[in-house]
Amino acid sequence: MRKKIILACNDCSSRNYSSESNKETSSERVEIKKYCSTCNAHTIHKETK
Repeated sequence: MRKKIILACNDCSSRNYSSESNKETSSERVEIKKYCSTCNAHTIHKETK
């Protein structure tokens, strides 16, 4: 079963993206470099709870 996760920008903490992840196989938080419209740049986005 895939679980829905929310990604937040490291710089401005805005929650921009949602994605699906297979949480049963990975126990660590997801980090993806994505575009943040608030910062107007590509930044690292981390999984939030």
